[in-house]
Amino acid sequence: MASSGLTRRRGAGGASTDNETNDGSRVSSPVPRRPEDSRNPETGYEASGENGHKIAFDPKDISESAERGKQPKLTLMEEVLLMGLKDKQGYLSFWNDNISYALRGCIVIELAFRGRISMQKDSSRRRFPLADRVIEVIDETLTGEVLLDEALKMMKSSEKMSVSSWIDLMSGETWNLMKIGYQLKQVRERLAKGLVDKGILRTEKRNFLLFDMATHPVADGGAKDELRRRTRAMLTQRTIVLPASPFLPEDMEFRYLRTVALLCAAYAANVLENALSSLGHEARERAFAQVDELLAEFSQWPFGKRAAAGQQAIGANLDSVIRDEVNKAKEKELQLEVVAACLSVFTRLDSLL
Repeated sequence: MASSGLTRRRGAGGASTDNETNDGSRVSSPVPRRPEDSRNPETGYEASGENGHKIAFDPKDISESAERGKQPKLTLMEEVLLMGLKDKQGYLSFWNDNISYALRGCIVIELAFRGRISMQKDSSRRRFPLADRVIEVIDETLTGEVLLDEALKMMKSSEKMSVSSWIDLMSGETWNLMKIGYQLKQVRERLAKGLVDKGILRTEKRNFLLFDMATHPVADGGAKDELRRRTRAMLTQRTIVLPASPFLPEDMEFRYLRTVALLCAAYAANVLENALSSLGHEARERAFAQVDELLAEFSQWPFGKRAAAGQQAIGANLDSVIRDEVNKAKEKELQLEVVAACLSVFTRLDSLL
């Protein structure tokens, strides 16, 4: 059985000692290092300039800032949650049973988009349905997003499992008591607090008959307005153009594919209707039919081919735009296969049957 652990590289010898001969015929053993010496320094220093004083900084903060600079302001999970929240009341519908499961799927999708996980590179995987193919960690660098990093650490330290298994386990849907610890708890509340930290929501106390509950009304409506505009553009326009914004930077990879994943996740989570409330009845029905088609097309790998442009009333350019995104990142196809697998899991949710 091949070992999956790290191999230790043998040292070339430490500093010269009294036991060494001058001709180099004997080599001293490496000087043992204390455990704390093997860790990366937790604090770095840089000169401040004229006065020569040193300024302390945490290298982890530098790397996390660089990571955030390449990513949208909100994660997929935060966007789905924000789409589902009532603007003034600050809570989700009490009758929504699907959003918790969909949010765990979004965690897996987000890790794939960020290059942290991919399908296991094994040609025999094609014998299995997408959702049953095994995923692996390919980059354990932390993202700076607490939920993503928690999931990434679990995937790194555990046995390799399939896409559907990970979503089930993180949702707590398992009878195996040995794996109950993989459940991610209080995901909705933690995401809401993250949105409070980002200035999108605020926290209030609201009385519900016999108990008080923390709610999170919208504080900055710009983020939700941008979500609504992007959703309507994707589901109502013949030629789709997504303007650049902090929530979807111009130079971000997979801009259109990420938006398709957002719509499919919001549809699976039963919150998409909130972004379409301003549309008339017929337009809303066409939008739902369109996202149903998107879910069918992008829940397979390679992604399904759309109808000819001349026959498409909505999103005639979407197929070519996304194929351009995929072709520019050929080396990341195993990561995009994970995205397709998660969308295939969403098709199994009761609300979509």
